[in-house]
Amino acid sequence: MKKLLTICLLALAGAAHAQGVMQFTTDGHDFGNVPEGTMATHEFKFKNTGNQPVIISNVQASCGCTTPDWTKTPVLPGKMGVIKAMYSSAGRPGVFNKTVTVTSNATEASKVLSIKGTVLTKDQIKPTLTPAQLAASPHLVLDQSAHDFGKMEAGQQPTARFTVKNTGKTELVLGALTSGCYCVGYKNNPAPIAPGQSAVVELIYSQRQLGQVSDAVTITSNDVSGDAKITLKANIVRDLSGNSMVKESGTAVPFK
Repeated sequence: MKKLLTICLLALAGAAHAQGVMQFTTDGHDFGNVPEGTMATHEFKFKNTGNQPVIISNVQASCGCTTPDWTKTPVLPGKMGVIKAMYSSAGRPGVFNKTVTVTSNATEASKVLSIKGTVLTKDQIKPTLTPAQLAASPHLVLDQSAHDFGKMEAGQQPTARFTVKNTGKTELVLGALTSGCYCVGYKNNPAPIAPGQSAVVELIYSQRQLGQVSDAVTITSNDVSGDAKITLKANIVRDLSGNSMVKESGTAVPFK
């Protein structure tokens, strides 16, 4: 009986110590100087040095300006996993210090990772670059500077297509869109554009103000020469079908 009890206790003790362990290469990263408009990205790598799989249940950033991603599948003992932290620098000049909290079934159930750096405007960073660095930088060229949607119904979200070409010598990375109306967004997140290559970028326009409207939009990027500017225009009406309706006894009915 004592022998059986001893075996049970040893089994329970072994089960209590059977757990994954997240051993990170580093738990903090300093980006240094970051050109405004770029997406500063760092991968925190860890190894599971425990004896059970590590399952990450959530990764929470300290602010909306930091977007996390992580290994979604169980990380087996002896294998590597990744926590990716991405900081959007568009419109955020100055010093930043952000955290990402990792929740998992590992021995350290809640792990805090940190990123920091200083976002410099393009006017600040350009004088620090050598002529060779300037010559090697990416360069954004748009096929058009404006798009007119014509007449559109309030509530619609039409798409404008622009062709972006990178005439520089290094990869072009598009950043956030900024506009006074906060009514413009990417239809899909744009992929980096290689030197000499072009890509079609689709912008969704969700302006609801009635009448003739014109909105200036800035496309940020890692092009140190400056950001790209476009203008979106439209004549927004309440109801497009109203043009083919006639009032009859106070009720709108179609022509017969």
